[in-house]
Amino acid sequence: MGRDLEFIYVGDPMCSWCWGFAPVLERMTEVYEIPIRVVVGGLRPGPDANELDEALARTLAHHWEQVAHASGQPFDHTFLERRDGWVYDTEVPAIAVVTMRQLQPESTLDFHTRLQQEFYAQAVDITDRAVYPALLEGFDVDRDDFLSRFSSEEARASAWHDFAEARSYGASGFPTLLVRDGDEYGIVTRGYLSTERLLPVLSDWLLDRYVDDGEALFCEPGTVC
Repeated sequence: MGRDLEFIYVGDPMCSWCWGFAPVLERMTEVYEIPIRVVVGGLRPGPDANELDEALARTLAHHWEQVAHASGQPFDHTFLERRDGWVYDTEVPAIAVVTMRQLQPESTLDFHTRLQQEFYAQAVDITDRAVYPALLEGFDVDRDDFLSRFSSEEARASAWHDFAEARSYGASGFPTLLVRDGDEYGIVTRGYLSTERLLPVLSDWLLDRYVDDGEALFCEPGTVC
């Protein structure tokens, strides 16, 4: 395909609506031969983090129930029972995502989804750096290299650069999905949309805009592309 097209997905591994959006993104990778670049938005990093108390747990439980109802994604609510001073700080998983993007860009979305699945469906504390060696299983990266970069100030700076990039797109909430065509950017959605709602509109828009490239933009069912 001659066009310089890419989807830009602004999300956060600890954003529940982004977990709900994960199957939509997976389906997009099957339908469109257009790369998806992941930018971590920074939901509650560092100084914006909050301790998990009764009020926050109730708020999160409400959101999780909404996401589960809308998307069908699984949630393990036992994590919300913690009252040991645990802080809902999204900085560490954001650093992990940018580290994976540096080492293996094509695995970034899958790793982002792995972190979401572990946190939301398995109640794994992805703010704890000690869990990451196990979370790298199945990814073709050198574990020691990943962990070294993951612990560096450069990786932390890269994550905060992503947060700034997200704001530059006007992505004040997550998930946000954009499409870039060369130097032009367009918003596909701000917020969660189901596969059934998003793909028909997006497909019509792409075909209308790039009718001559239609065969290059879409993967036919049953084919490898």
